[in-house]
Amino acid sequence: INAEYMGLLAAAMVSRLKQTRKRRGHVSMGWGRVGKHRKAGSRGGRGNAGGQHHKRINMDKYHPGYFGKVGMRHFHLTRNGYYCPTVNIDSLWHLVSAQTYDHYKKVDYKTNPDQKVPVIDALQAGYFKVLGKGRLPTVPCVVRAKSFSRQAEKKIRAVGGVCELVA
Repeated sequence: INAEYMGLLAAAMVSRLKQTRKRRGHVSMGWGRVGKHRKAGSRGGRGNAGGQHHKRINMDKYHPGYFGKVGMRHFHLTRNGYYCPTVNIDSLWHLVSAQTYDHYKKVDYKTNPDQKVPVIDALQAGYFKVLGKGRLPTVPCVVRAKSFSRQAEKKIRAVGGVCELVA
């Protein structure tokens, strides 16, 4: 019986075609010397057994850092205290509509400084901190957020804007 035919029969295999029938009478049924195929002795233990002993070379070579601990323990870790979504100043103007940007871009603040200034509320858009990557267009604006990086604050002030901290 060829391999292709055996593949077709795999779904509905019958006993008379199985290799077991051929191996009857041979002590280990194709698994070598007596007792070689049974239990976990032939594979050096079950699962991850021996990772720090007889299988150490493999663990050190292919799984470095698998054993041991790192850092301090933090009992009852709650992650909400560390929640701080960020936005960069290059995408700050995307938080308001394009019409708003176009309107305030045309205003000349040098000739009439008491003109209204746009307010960009990062907190309302779901961002807590403003970071300083990129450039801001030269339109002064009030930016509201829980915190600002030093670079962001510097760049916002450079275009005549104000950083407003919100609790």
